Amino acid sequence: MAIYNIKINGKIRRVDVDPSTPMLWVLRDHLDLQGTKYGCGVAQCGACTVHLSGTAVRSCQLPVSAVGKQEITTIEGLSVKGEHPVQKAWLEQDVAQCGYCQAGQIMSAASLLKSTPRPTDEDIDNAMSGNICRCGTYLRIKEAIKTAAKAKPNSR
Repeated sequence: MAIYNIKINGKIRRVDVDPSTPMLWVLRDHLDLQGTKYGCGVAQCGACTVHLSGTAVRSCQLPVSAVGKQEITTIEGLSVKGEHPVQKAWLEQDVAQCGYCQAGQIMSAASLLKSTPRPTDEDIDNAMSGNICRCGTYLRIKEAIKTAAKAKPNSR
């Protein structure tokens, strides 16, 4: 076991875990941040996506020991009241169905818009290709990303 002080959603959180523990389990089991979902456990579905210093990563394959001083942002930290443009666009486009993929999809979309404020269809397809939606709402997901891209740049 080792003690880690990790910056998560703007706050330093202290955990005592094995260095190989995936961040997904640190978040869910040790810090009670349940928004990040377990999907496949092998970084293939995207349900566990979080931001590591602003970049979308799969938390199921990210060992706590690899985080260092980088900041983790989870779906809970994206915005306090669900006011992030991607979250608002998700509601506007009625994307959500079963909820399995939503946090991961939103986190991937937010990362895309941060790096590419006006993405093309190809940009969206490439950025979102690792996120699986069991309900098949891919067209609504793409429309929601386009809607969020039209929001004020400083609100993304």
